[in-house]
Amino acid sequence: MSAENTSGFIQTQIDHKIAFLTFSHPASNSFPSDLLQKLTDELNALSNNAEVNVIVLQSDGKNFCAGASFDELLSVANLEDGKKFFSGFANVINAMRNCSKIILGKIHGKAVGGGVGLAAACDFAYAYQDASIKLSEIAIGIGPFVIEPALSRKIGKTAMSVLTLQPNHWHTADWAVEKGLYADVFDSYSELNDATLAMAKRLAGYNPDALTAMKKVFWEGTEHWDNLLYERAAISGLLALSDFTKNALNEFKK
Repeated sequence: MSAENTSGFIQTQIDHKIAFLTFSHPASNSFPSDLLQKLTDELNALSNNAEVNVIVLQSDGKNFCAGASFDELLSVANLEDGKKFFSGFANVINAMRNCSKIILGKIHGKAVGGGVGLAAACDFAYAYQDASIKLSEIAIGIGPFVIEPALSRKIGKTAMSVLTLQPNHWHTADWAVEKGLYADVFDSYSELNDATLAMAKRLAGYNPDALTAMKKVFWEGTEHWDNLLYERAAISGLLALSDFTKNALNEFKK
């Protein structure tokens, strides 16, 4: 199944109980709101699909994910629009958290902002050696408020603060492994592909009821995220209206 538009697509292929969920966008796999909603809808559908035991989340192109669409962020004109825009990643993270299937991330390239949040919301993630990460939000006058709970849950507040306060610094995939974001890092795409497929096959062969029950255990204590992430989206939406952010985005675009 697939959901496509002229500026990107969400596509799923199911093979032997494994759902390969791929997203793509020509702007370094950044996410406009409509694509985020399609990803949310697809995750919810797969959660209820009895033919799926495990989901592999992956993307096309050189980079894994560049986060939110800057062009769309520039068009935010009021608080309601801002909250709605940042709620896109809140919807996806909550869909990943509430999904009944284990989500295995294949992080094949760089991740920025919301892309780091997607990696953190996976239940398990493998990465390629070039899958470095960066949180650039504070440099443009906002902050990684929506993804912070998912990222802090994985790497802790200290590492989260290091990422947040170094918005122009790329942290290596090895650093991300050390902090717990990735389970392992591989020196070639073929090794990453082989390891991801092998892990997915193992998971697909386990008792699906046991996997679902364990997933609930993994995410215990996050029930309040149903409200928290949208409160965080409102904070980001308000900050996005500032002159600082508008000027910073225009400079970045140049």
